[in-house]
Amino acid sequence: MSCDRHKIHFLRELIPSFECEPGCHDCCGPVTTSAQEMARLPRKSQAEQDAALERLDCVHLGPQGCTVYEERPLICRLFGTTPRLACPRGRGPEPMIDPAAEQLVHQFIATTRQVLV
Repeated sequence: MSCDRHKIHFLRELIPSFECEPGCHDCCGPVTTSAQEMARLPRKSQAEQDAALERLDCVHLGPQGCTVYEERPLICRLFGTTPRLACPRGRGPEPMIDPAAEQLVHQFIATTRQVLV
């Protein structure tokens, strides 16, 4: 697991950051993440998870936006950084993520056990 933790840190560094529009959560919804990333997030009750899924929201979405922004999963970090996951409000970093780096993130996601956030 330590190897995955280092790989996640490495991949996070490859994803460029940008400022989201305050209060926006257009990219938020139920997503999957690696078990390693999930272990870093606060646990939610089954009732909270069921309610969020019924609303098609992320269980970590609060009134002011993402409540786990600093620890958000890789897939969440990709939103808005690549034309494949474009921000619906036109925001994004300059420059966008390097295609080779994006491929590394997708490979990690495809090769690790994923759980619903």
